[in-house]
Amino acid sequence: MRIAIVFSSATGNTAQVAQAIQEACQGHEIVAFGPPDQNVDRAELVFAGSWTDKGTMTGEMAAFLHTLYGKRIALFGTAGFGLSEAYFAALVERFKGEVPQGNQVVSTFFCTGKMPQAVRERYEAQLAQNPEDNKVQAMLRAFDLALSHPDRNDLEQAAQFAREALSM
Repeated sequence: MRIAIVFSSATGNTAQVAQAIQEACQGHEIVAFGPPDQNVDRAELVFAGSWTDKGTMTGEMAAFLHTLYGKRIALFGTAGFGLSEAYFAALVERFKGEVPQGNQVVSTFFCTGKMPQAVRERYEAQLAQNPEDNKVQAMLRAFDLALSHPDRNDLEQAAQFAREALSM
């Protein structure tokens, strides 16, 4: 099968997931791998991934998806606040909402990804102004929990996601 793996990665988290997907696709022809400026006309299956930007995919990934028609698409992503299945389920729906009609989403995968240190510094500054702010305290906890992700288990799950998408 001809595969395209197209992704937007700001900090390297989504790129790590894309690499795990690429490794799981061994034995298939990879016709594109990299940022969303790829030509995927020959691809039979497009893995399309993005980091989460304000609760949805990046604009460049959404623009890429809007160039596709008649493709089987497997969506994947990373999120710094991916601490619950409910949050990931909401991301799935937002990401799917960017896929134009005429394409088929065959599978989805999301995992937690670490955030840049500047994010923690911004939260710390907010907390210094309002030490009782429970929301900011929760955001700091989420930041700290995300530091080790994507981890080995996340990447193994990404590979399994790829193998399942290939079999659909």
